[in-house]
Amino acid sequence: MKKDFYEVLGISKNASPEEIKKAYRKKAIEFHPDKNPGNKEAEENFKLAAEAYEVLSDPDKKARYDQYGHAAFDGAGGFGGGSMNMEDIFSQFGDIFGGAFGGAFSGFGGGGFGGGQRRMKGTNLRIKVKLTVEEIANGVEKKVKVKRKKQAPGVSYKTCSTCNGSGQVLRVTNTILGRMQTATTCTTCQGSGQIINSKPANADAQGMILEEETVSIKIPAGVADEMQLKVSGKGNDAPGNGIPGDLIVVIEEVEHEFLKREGDNLHLDLYISFAEAALGVSKEIEAVGGKVRIKLEEGIQSGKILRLKGKGVPSLNGYGNGDLLIHVNVWTPKQLNKEQRVFFEKMLEDENFKPNPEKSDKSFFEKVKDMFS
Repeated sequence: MKKDFYEVLGISKNASPEEIKKAYRKKAIEFHPDKNPGNKEAEENFKLAAEAYEVLSDPDKKARYDQYGHAAFDGAGGFGGGSMNMEDIFSQFGDIFGGAFGGAFSGFGGGGFGGGQRRMKGTNLRIKVKLTVEEIANGVEKKVKVKRKKQAPGVSYKTCSTCNGSGQVLRVTNTILGRMQTATTCTTCQGSGQIINSKPANADAQGMILEEETVSIKIPAGVADEMQLKVSGKGNDAPGNGIPGDLIVVIEEVEHEFLKREGDNLHLDLYISFAEAALGVSKEIEAVGGKVRIKLEEGIQSGKILRLKGKGVPSLNGYGNGDLLIHVNVWTPKQLNKEQRVFFEKMLEDENFKPNPEKSDKSFFEKVKDMFS
């Protein structure tokens, strides 16, 4: 089981952004590959700390993590930061280390902290995936067609002559404090350190072509509307030796004809006739796992809420399933024939037909309170 991100960084859930950053820097320096050459355990801890920081330093991701835990980002389809490699970490968080590791880091592909070459990352793609309540409750694998930019076959690159492959250009300016040296992204190669050497006629200026690819996405049970999942490496390719961007999958929940979702619970309005309410009846109702038969006792009242434990949506945190709440509504006929009217007129003075709620019968507000408890 993956460790809690707050535990990884050694911070509380109330830690400020500055405290999160400081804790990550401390862990990253402790487990940095330069300090632990050949130590696989340190390398994994280094990656885990970066993954924790990637989530907790982003307010939106942090909110989702606090609510759903690792399930908000981890899926069999490659969601989340678990697939981060060293290049990802150095390209995204290298500036946090400052001068702690002044030289270029060569152990993992030549990415550096101190202004060395950084591999470009391709742009992300974003798609919406519609899911029914049944698919959300059970989890589902979706195959979607995505048009993404890929390096064209036969394209070749060469070292950028402007920055000599570093991806950055050093500029020296005179200030009142003296000569200041700054590094800016090379505008010739856009920071990749490489430029096009040759490319096929059908490729764009960066040596890319647009191709349609079928991507398989395994979506865990219990996701929510507008939740975002990430499929690493399925965005657009980057030029040269860059790394692909990611595919961001936005969940769109399709409204069910009968069932209404509220968190992990489901609600169903069940309409019964006056006769069914008076006599009691067995009813077959709709649930996400299929049809379920329930028994309504004699004299059941309109507004009664029946709770079927575990018949709702699974929790993303793995805390079991929500419940199915059945709201009983007694349907009053809008029109009566002569015989029916005579019967009910006789019942107007019948003591058995006069409302007589018992003390144990809960009010509407009490029922609503129970529903959320």
